[in-house]
Amino acid sequence: MRLLVHLILFSSLSFALFTLNASSQSEMLTDTCVTCHGENGNSLGPAIPNLGGMTRNYLLGAMLAFKYGENVQLNAAIESDQDLEDVEAFARNSTIMARIAKGYSDDEIKIIADHFSEQELFVSQQEVNLIKAKSGEKLHEKYCANCHEDRGTSSEGDTGVLAGQWRPYFLWTMADYLDGSREMPKKMKIKLKKMVKVSGIESLDLLANYYASVRP
Repeated sequence: MRLLVHLILFSSLSFALFTLNASSQSEMLTDTCVTCHGENGNSLGPAIPNLGGMTRNYLLGAMLAFKYGENVQLNAAIESDQDLEDVEAFARNSTIMARIAKGYSDDEIKIIADHFSEQELFVSQQEVNLIKAKSGEKLHEKYCANCHEDRGTSSEGDTGVLAGQWRPYFLWTMADYLDGSREMPKKMKIKLKKMVKVSGIESLDLLANYYASVRP
């Protein structure tokens, strides 16, 4: 009986230490992230995206794209890891993220993605032109809603969360997509180019105001 009690106590202590170590490791790895992206992924500035509400696979795809850069290396890394089989990653440019991501192992990137995927959606408080937002809502329903559901608050299908993102960040990202410096899924490419052709480049500003106006 005494041996059984000791075994139970040892198991409980071991589990507690494992949980503590995992928590400490997650906190240590995400310390660099929160400097720019804020606590819980709540961005502190208009050039930086909010991370809360994003799915694990979306965040993994973003970090791995920053780390590996070229599609050949990126695809090889994903295909060699069974845990990444559902991850889609598209090449993207960066200012400092590529340098930061290269400092992490793939397993550490998974821990970071796990952490921020567990955070709640954050809505940046910013000025919004409500007239533009109303027009942007119509564009969203026509071109974006099939993938970015629930007014852009949903990350279903591992799409990025658009609601609540800073307007400048959204516009800079769209500019990167259009000039080819950031790769996008084929379906998005068709929709985006059609929208700009039909409604003009100003349609992006209308969408930016709409997503900035959305409240969960």
